[in-house]
Amino acid sequence: MFRWTRIASCCAMLPSLLAAVGAAQMHVDEYPHPEPMTVTETATGFTAGNSYETLAITFCSPGVVHVVARPAGNTMAASPRPWMLDRACPGVPATFAGQSDRTTSKTAALAVVLSAREGTLGFQAANGTSLIHERGGLPRTYQPSDAQPSDAPRLYRAIERFAPDATEALYGLGQHQGGIFNYRGTTVEMGQNNTDVAIPLLVSNKGYAILWNTASFGYVDNRFPLELNLEAAAVDQIDYYVLYGPELDTIIHEYRTLTGHTPMLPEWSYGFFQSKDRYKTQDELLNIAAGYRSRHIPIDGLVQDWFWWRTGTEGDPIFNAGYPDLPGTLAKLHDEHVHAMISVWGMMDPNSATFQEIKKRGLDIAGTQVYDPTNPAGRDLFWDRLPGKLFAMGWDAFWLDSAEPEEHWPHAGDAILRYKQLAIGSGLEYTNIFPFEHTLGVQEHWKQTNPEKRVFLLTRSAFLGQQRVGATVWSGDVYSSWWALRHQVPAGLNFALSGYPYWTTDIGGYHPLSNNQADTPEYQELYARWFEYGAFCPIFRTHGHRSHNELWTWDKVFPGLLEVDKLRYRLLPYVYSLAWRVTSEDYTIQRPLVMDFRKDPAVAEIGDQFMFGPALLVSPVLKEHAVSRELVLPAGTTWFDFWTGKKTDGGREVLADAPLDRIPLSVRAGSILPMGPEIEYARQATDPIELRIYTGADGAFMLYEDEGDSYRYEQGAHATIPLVWNDATRTLTIGAREGSYKGMPANHTFHVVLVREGHGVGEAVTAKPDKVVKYGGSRMEVAF
Repeated sequence: MFRWTRIASCCAMLPSLLAAVGAAQMHVDEYPHPEPMTVTETATGFTAGNSYETLAITFCSPGVVHVVARPAGNTMAASPRPWMLDRACPGVPATFAGQSDRTTSKTAALAVVLSAREGTLGFQAANGTSLIHERGGLPRTYQPSDAQPSDAPRLYRAIERFAPDATEALYGLGQHQGGIFNYRGTTVEMGQNNTDVAIPLLVSNKGYAILWNTASFGYVDNRFPLELNLEAAAVDQIDYYVLYGPELDTIIHEYRTLTGHTPMLPEWSYGFFQSKDRYKTQDELLNIAAGYRSRHIPIDGLVQDWFWWRTGTEGDPIFNAGYPDLPGTLAKLHDEHVHAMISVWGMMDPNSATFQEIKKRGLDIAGTQVYDPTNPAGRDLFWDRLPGKLFAMGWDAFWLDSAEPEEHWPHAGDAILRYKQLAIGSGLEYTNIFPFEHTLGVQEHWKQTNPEKRVFLLTRSAFLGQQRVGATVWSGDVYSSWWALRHQVPAGLNFALSGYPYWTTDIGGYHPLSNNQADTPEYQELYARWFEYGAFCPIFRTHGHRSHNELWTWDKVFPGLLEVDKLRYRLLPYVYSLAWRVTSEDYTIQRPLVMDFRKDPAVAEIGDQFMFGPALLVSPVLKEHAVSRELVLPAGTTWFDFWTGKKTDGGREVLADAPLDRIPLSVRAGSILPMGPEIEYARQATDPIELRIYTGADGAFMLYEDEGDSYRYEQGAHATIPLVWNDATRTLTIGAREGSYKGMPANHTFHVVLVREGHGVGEAVTAKPDKVVKYGGSRMEVAF
């Protein structure tokens, strides 16, 4: 974030350089490296050094290179980085070439070029195409950190300086509320806060990403578009990875290979979650569930928000008088096929027995009301005293609120750990680590307690590697306004480009703008539009601080809400199959257009449309009183209007109809869209499956099924059915089913529909399919 103008402030270790430049004030880019670096080849890259610093370049895989730099003479062991997998960078052979000033190390995919004289690194595709390079002068600087204990290892405020291309777009970095999709020309603070999530993965549409491998508080600064500075407030070394795709799905795959792959969530969690701040008794929970079932409104999850605990006992599993029989209540909900999630906070009442025990054992973060999850003993005690006790009652999921964390209530300040000390080290060095360690500890204990039941966690913050935990992140306590809704869409898309596939928002916003806002017609319109958008987030949930929040209470817009809810449930075969792709091939469900149309310059700035899987282009309505919206249909394909079946060629802007009960949806030609029957909860029924085929191009889809809520899929207990459309021969091939699982249906009935205007459109089941196919697991062809 800072431009250092005094040589003494950024280069304290360069007395020889001070004499050489003969000046106390210069722009940092004018500082030359003190002398050329000496380079040594290694089997997986090279090392280099001079009197200023040492460099180590290691190829982890053909498309990933790890860069470590530190001041000369600093040989201490690197600080722990538990978010990286143990074998994240095993190393692969690289080809080395050195001549005069230029040293090159390369694999079949990626090359690193060092200027020994300037000390700068450049990163190229193997064909020589430049991806990103460091700026000249002093590309890396180290200043003593100002916030570490005197007995701790030496830490530095470090800045890495790059020179990005003039035309590229930059994405990722977690979730931020500025409404910005492409970060060019901006500065982003990397510090956890409610509604602001720090994941230091920066992705370029040129086909590369930089993983800034630190949990330190810092900044990503591109205020000057041709200068990209990555700053960390307290690190023992500069540490980053460059990941090459060039396709962004490949980059996400490489990122998850370094930090962890994503498990399957329980099938029910891809349905609808009902929540409100807050339900106050067990009878209220039961009545809400019964209200959904009696009205035949699809639902799978019901949420108990905070203050279920007895006053003064937050942190203890002691329910207030409104919950005399939780096990019985949960059993009744399960009988109605409703799963229950409960809010659990890492922040506790200082008088609670749990926190008193944490403090007694020294497992707290001093100066806060929060336990220290970087201490394994702290994670053990937290589980044993709180979520473990609740898990034994029969709760199906945990809402791990305040995971940044907050230090006390009311909240005071952001990124609070930078002023604290953690078991793992200085809070300034590990500012952003809490949500990762917190969710990881709950996941590990859950799986030890019940290795069969899939973990589902909802949390308000995230960090590198957390996608391997089974935790969904929501966008925090945002306001109930059109402004907030518009800002959620690019926030979620950048979160997806940060390598994290599961994300959601409080439909309708959390904070009301006035006490009676929820009773106004204007708010019902906002709620309807937010609900339409929320149905195409990976996880679909409503929540907010208001007197009512159940679907039938929004009387002016209820028919449209019900249709959207039914559509989400009809799409469950599609969504669950995409979830398998997330787990098996590091796929991303909610997809910025740049993921599928990276080379199309028209989409680089589009942060208010996205693909939902390979088939559906979603264009949320984000303006009040709008009954239409302009949208871009990407080039290179034909698009069908989901609601009418009308075809339009891509590569143009169109004005789409958008009455209040309809979100513009477009379907790419060549898509095979599986849609199940109308159901009220996941796994209520599987057949018939309507296969909507959007002609005009070849297409394929892999239909996935398993038990729904066990980890036996990891041992092969699942089944896949390949679906292939040949547009030239107008033939659908339903391939042989591979695999099996307990309870697998022996047969399926497929209703095959060739979509055209007025046929195979909208949410409703198509009354007259083009073919009805009885499928018993063997390969078959269906000709049209």
